[in-house]
Amino acid sequence: MKKTMLTAITAISVMIAALTGCGGSGAAGTAAAPAEKTSEAPDAAEQSAPAAAEGKKVRVAIVQPMTHTSLDQIRDTIIANLAEDTDIEIVTQNANGDTAALTSILQNLKSEKTDIIVPIATSTAQTAKAVYDGEKTPIVFAAVSDPVAAGLTGEGSEMITGVSNNIPADEIVKLVYNFQPECKKIGFVYTSSETNSVSTINSAKKYCDENGIAYEETSISNVSELQTAVESLLGKGVEALYTGNDNTIASAMATYTSAAYPKQIPIYCGADSMVADGGFATVGVNYVQLGEQVADIVKRIKAGEKPADIRYETLAEYAKFVNMKAVKDFGGDFPASAYEGFKVLVEEDGTSHFNQ
Repeated sequence: MKKTMLTAITAISVMIAALTGCGGSGAAGTAAAPAEKTSEAPDAAEQSAPAAAEGKKVRVAIVQPMTHTSLDQIRDTIIANLAEDTDIEIVTQNANGDTAALTSILQNLKSEKTDIIVPIATSTAQTAKAVYDGEKTPIVFAAVSDPVAAGLTGEGSEMITGVSNNIPADEIVKLVYNFQPECKKIGFVYTSSETNSVSTINSAKKYCDENGIAYEETSISNVSELQTAVESLLGKGVEALYTGNDNTIASAMATYTSAAYPKQIPIYCGADSMVADGGFATVGVNYVQLGEQVADIVKRIKAGEKPADIRYETLAEYAKFVNMKAVKDFGGDFPASAYEGFKVLVEEDGTSHFNQ
């Protein structure tokens, strides 16, 4: 990586999402309009939300597609925020990367008449919608970058709401140029099957096209292709790498960094957890904040609100973190002013402040 940083640019001003967080008012998404009522039965959106009665607990199932730091952090935060309510029974399920298992898990939860489903990540939310199609069970998604593109809004989604982890495209590009104002080309890496990741990168590419910023891109279908994909981009002369909220790549940060850092190329990420696992810097998702907002929506539904009346939310605030050990690993040399507004998540000696 070139170390000739001629001038330090002003620290990024983080865009604040339109809605407030836990217990907040306002939202960035659009509530789905209730479907037309029939004479046979009330529409799903008109049904009473789950509420504890006669000692019966409300059963909430949190489902994730695989294990990695970001998803685990969301799950643990939701659990911590719901655990104080003794009228809620929490169950957790993990598909461990098996798409077929994800479907089976949700079908089992359906047969068990679980009261509220909390799917983490886009693929899980889409599977939940398919399994619960036509049912009256509320679905509160967590960490879906583009709910509209994922088909989680509008007609047929009256029982679905949640919290998006979308990051504005301009913030992604500004992040890179904050530290590398002379960067000539950015490399985007993403998983082709992850709608959330594809949406983030498409937005970033559009911003680059509109502003005359050069970039290269490569996609992978599984973790085994990651090293080759990164090496391909490095061979095309990229001077910085960026990956958004990508679950597959987030689960393989060690592979990612081992391919990039020996070539002195920094990795910018879409989440603080990815920085904790080796990435260099993020203006991205604060997954604790996201988990808290999801838990708040679950509580509102339990109290009687209808999903159709709760607009999907975006993040109330974004995370700005750097990993100083990563800087040492790829040989970075940035002016002190570039770090203004960023918190050190990992010290140069490897000490981590993640989740503290």
